[in-house]
Amino acid sequence: MGVVDMSNNHPPPHETKDFFPSPALSLSLAGIFRDGGNGETEEVEDGSGSRGRPREESTVEISSETSGPLRSRGSDDDFEHDDITWNEDEEDPNNNSKKKKRKKYHRHTAEQIREMEALFKESPHPDEKQRQQLSKQLGLHPRQVKFWFQNRRTQIKAIQERHENSLLKAEIEKLREENKGLRKTLKNPSCPNCGFACSSNDAPTLPAEEHQLRIENARLRAEVEKLRAALGKYPIGTSPNNNSSSSCSGGNEEENRSALDYYTGIFGLEKSRIMHVVNQAMEEVKKMATSGEPLWIRSFETGREILNYDEYMKEFPTENSRDGRPNKRCIEASRETGIVFMELPRLVQTFMDVNQWKEMFPSMISKAATVDVICNGEGANCWDGAVQLMFAEVQMLTPVVGTREVYFVRYCKQLSVGQWAIVDVSVDKVEDNIDASLVKCRKLPSGCFLQEQSNAHCKVTWVEHLECQKSTVHSLYRVIVNSGQAFGARRWIATLQQQCERLLFSMATNIPTKDTTGVATLAGRKSILTLAQRMTWSFYRMLGASSYNTWNKIPSKTGQEDIRVASRKNLTDTGEPQGVILCAVSSIWLPVSRNLLFDFLKDETRRHEWDVMSNGGPAQSVANLAKGQDKGNAVSIQAVKLRENNMWILQDTCTNAYESAVVYAPVDIAGMQSVITGCDSSNTAVLPSGFSILPDGIESRGLVITSKPEDRSSEGGSLLTIAFQILTSNSPTAKLSKESVESVNNLLSCTLHKIKTSFQCDDAY
Repeated sequence: MGVVDMSNNHPPPHETKDFFPSPALSLSLAGIFRDGGNGETEEVEDGSGSRGRPREESTVEISSETSGPLRSRGSDDDFEHDDITWNEDEEDPNNNSKKKKRKKYHRHTAEQIREMEALFKESPHPDEKQRQQLSKQLGLHPRQVKFWFQNRRTQIKAIQERHENSLLKAEIEKLREENKGLRKTLKNPSCPNCGFACSSNDAPTLPAEEHQLRIENARLRAEVEKLRAALGKYPIGTSPNNNSSSSCSGGNEEENRSALDYYTGIFGLEKSRIMHVVNQAMEEVKKMATSGEPLWIRSFETGREILNYDEYMKEFPTENSRDGRPNKRCIEASRETGIVFMELPRLVQTFMDVNQWKEMFPSMISKAATVDVICNGEGANCWDGAVQLMFAEVQMLTPVVGTREVYFVRYCKQLSVGQWAIVDVSVDKVEDNIDASLVKCRKLPSGCFLQEQSNAHCKVTWVEHLECQKSTVHSLYRVIVNSGQAFGARRWIATLQQQCERLLFSMATNIPTKDTTGVATLAGRKSILTLAQRMTWSFYRMLGASSYNTWNKIPSKTGQEDIRVASRKNLTDTGEPQGVILCAVSSIWLPVSRNLLFDFLKDETRRHEWDVMSNGGPAQSVANLAKGQDKGNAVSIQAVKLRENNMWILQDTCTNAYESAVVYAPVDIAGMQSVITGCDSSNTAVLPSGFSILPDGIESRGLVITSKPEDRSSEGGSLLTIAFQILTSNSPTAKLSKESVESVNNLLSCTLHKIKTSFQCDDAY
C-alpha cells in the first residue's frame, strides 16, 4: 500500500469526458455511482460537468491491485457500501506521459453506516454542528457526511416516487377494466348487477345509469392522469427548485425542506404561506371556542348553539369573505364540549397519528392519510408546533348520503401546561390542484381544545366549521344533513367519548363479575372484545358510501323500500369468508324513537320477532361483556336454535348521544369456544350484518307545561339502515347469480316487515 499526496500543489488535471453518454442519464445516475447505495461520498462534478479533485486536502490509501470495471446496479437493494472514485493524474517514474487510473476508497464501516442511518431517521437534514460532531465521532471528513446525507435523501425520494408511479399504473389498469365492463354492459340487454332482464319500460333508465358511470369513470381517469403528469414533471432524485448544476456540484448548502417543497409544482404552495394560514386559523378557533353571545346564540327550540354568521363576518372579515361563493355554498358551524376518559399526552398523540385518529372515529372516517409532514414538532413531547397536510373521507352510516372528501392542514400547539390545541383548516389551491371535485367541501378554521383534568380525564371543546357546496340530499336524510347535525361537533364529541370508554374497558383488569358473564379469564375477555371490534369496523366500512363498494339499486318486493346491492370478492383476508360476498342495504324512516328502537333490536329475548333465521324462540345468552358504562355498549354471544342444529351469534351493540348500532355475525361454535378461553381471534372469519340507527333530525319541545314525562316533549322518529351480507359462493371466480340477489332481497324485505309489525307501523313507512 502506498500513500499519495493529493494536495492542491499538484498540477491541475486535464479535461476528461463525462462518464455518462447523455446529460439526462448523467444527472440521474451520477448520484447512484457516488453514493454506492448508501449515499457515501466521493469526488463530485463541477458546474461544467468534468470531474475535478476534492477541494480539501486529503491523504488516501491506494490499493496495489488494479481496480476492475464498474458494475451496473440493478436496484436499490444491490447497492454496496464502497466509494468509487478516480484519482488524480500521476506521472509514471519510467515514462513522462500521464496515465489515468481508477482507484477505490475504503468502504464505510458498518458502524459508520449504522450511526449515519440512526441520525438520518431522526433528522434527514442535519445542520452544520450535527455534521461536524458526527464526522469527529466516525472519523470522516464533514464533506463526506454532508454528501452521504444528500445522496441518501435522493435515494429515498427516488424510491417514494417509483412507489407512487406503481400505484398510479395500478389505478390506470383498474380504470381500463372498468371501461371494458361498461362496453360489455352496453351490448348486454340484461342488468349485469342483479341479473334481471331489462324490459322496454326499463330501457331508458339503464342507459342513464350507465351514462353516469361513464362520467365518473372519465373523472377518475382524468384525476389519475393529472397526478401522473405532475409526478412525471420531475426526474427521479430532482426537484423543481434544483437545477442541474447545483445538483451536480453539491457545493450549495441544502435547506431543510419537506416533501411538500419538492411538490410545489402540484400544490402551488410555499411553507411560509401555510404557516401564515395556520397561525391565523389558531387565533380564530381560540375566539370561536371561548366566545359566547353574540357570536354564539343558543336555540330555544333545540338547545344547541348556533353561529351568528353576521357577527362572525364582522369578527373575521378578511379571511372568510369569498367572492360569489355564498350563493352556491352553505356554511355549517357547530360547537360542543365534553369530558373524555384519556390522558392528555395520549389524546394529543391520537389526533396527530393518522392511523390512531382513524381508529378513534371508525364510524365516521372511512379513509385518512397524512399527505406530508410540513413541520415536525419540537420539544420532549414531539408534537408542539407540528404541521401536517392531511386527507380524510368522512361518511354517514348509510350509502344514500355521499361522503365528504377534504384536504386540510392540521396544526398542533401547546398553549400552556396541561392545555393543547389541534386546529384544522383547508388551504386554497391544495384541493383545486389535486382534484377540482374536492372543493365541494372545505374546512374553515376548525379544531378542538384539550384541557387536562383530574383522574386521567380531559375536557374537549370542539369547533366544527365547514363550507360545503349545495347538493341534493336523499329526502330521508335531508333534515339531519342540512341542519349540520350529520357532520357536526356533537357527533365528533359523542364518538370520541364512546371510543375512549371502549379503550378503558378493554384494558381494565378490575371489571365487576356482573359485567363479565360466561368468560372466566381476562385473556378470554380481551380476545372476544378484539374480535367484536374487528367485526364492527368491517360493518362500518361496508355500510357507508365510500368507494370501497359500488352500490346499485334493485326493485324491492313491496316497492316501498329503497334497496341497494353491491358485491365483492375476498381472496386473501382470513378475517372473513373467502369467495363472492353480496351486500344489501336499505334505509327507512320509522315513527319510533332511537332509544326505543335500539333497545328492541339488541334484546336477545326479542330477537325472534325480527330475525328470519331464528326458529321462533328467544336466543340464549352464552356470554355478555360490558364495554362501557351504558348498558347499551356491550358484546354478547347468543345461541340460536335452528331447525336442525344450533348456531352461535356474536353481537356488538354501540350507542352514544348521536347514533346507535347493532352489529352481529354467525360464528363457528368450536372456534368461538377457543376464543372464549383466550386464543387468538385474528383468523376467526366473521361476515357482519346489522343495523344503524340515527335520529331523524326533527327536534321539538312540548307546547304545554306538564308533569307527565310523555307529554313534556315529543321526540322525533328514527332513521333505520339495515344491512345484510351473505356468501353466495366459496369460489372467488364465481359470478353473481340472479337467485342470490333475489334471496337477499327477500331476506331484507321480510326483516323490515317484521320490525314494522312489532311496532305496529303501517307498511307505507
